[in-house]
Amino acid sequence: MASHGFAAPDGTALAVHLSGSGAEPPVVCLPGGPMRAGAYLGDLGGLSAYRRTAVLDLRGTGDSAEPVDPGTYRCDRQVEDVEALRKHLGLDRFDLLGHSAGASLAVRYAERYPERVQRLALITPSPRAVGFELPVAERRRIMARRAGAPWFEAAAAAYESIATRTATRAHWAAFAPLYYGRWDDAARRHQATEPGQRNGAAARLYNAPGAFEPPVTRAALGSVTAEVLVLAGELDWIVSPAVAADIAALFPHGRTVVLPGAAHYPWLDDAAAFASAVGGFLA
Repeated sequence: MASHGFAAPDGTALAVHLSGSGAEPPVVCLPGGPMRAGAYLGDLGGLSAYRRTAVLDLRGTGDSAEPVDPGTYRCDRQVEDVEALRKHLGLDRFDLLGHSAGASLAVRYAERYPERVQRLALITPSPRAVGFELPVAERRRIMARRAGAPWFEAAAAAYESIATRTATRAHWAAFAPLYYGRWDDAARRHQATEPGQRNGAAARLYNAPGAFEPPVTRAALGSVTAEVLVLAGELDWIVSPAVAADIAALFPHGRTVVLPGAAHYPWLDDAAAFASAVGGFLA
């Protein structure tokens, strides 16, 4: 892996990590969290065997510096960081991938710079940018498919506090298995890295008022000519396959892929299927 430094328009020092080999330009990858260092993406289930990847550490995370103005953590204000990365890499048009909250940033970038995006891959995307919301009843229905797992009762009880915005750190810890299709040792190790990788103060500002203008964004996405893949996990409680299909339908050339048995980190749940679906799309 090679790491590069470059400057955001406001002078903040940002870092990008390049992996893989090949002659094609890299796929720019935007992490979620929100505001979690890109290291949690790993090699995206072996995606780097298909294409080179350029994983951006968003400002204030990983190897990127904290900005002077904390207000620039807001999602829409980081769009110009992505544009600065495009220029740093010397790309005219490029392929863009966003995971979870990082997909919101990818969508807002495509809205502002549609002519720069060649292909857009939205991986278990947060629906905030387009104003779609998965109802609590539907979330409970999806979670109920995991009933019988030894951790399920504690996780389901924790969700009631999450739904009412009264959750403590202990509630989130009990709920963690529902982010994964399998709560095995690999999932536990992945989850254990989260506290040290996430900038909590920045995360609280990422979705701040003004970050999103859903009606404006939905209208603008109809003019995005890029090929778009929206990948959903069958068991993801954040964005269901139905909501993923609604997001894909906003784009003239959008399509949906659903990975059976996968949840919010599909490259961990089924690496081969993930790399095949996303790598084939980007190839």
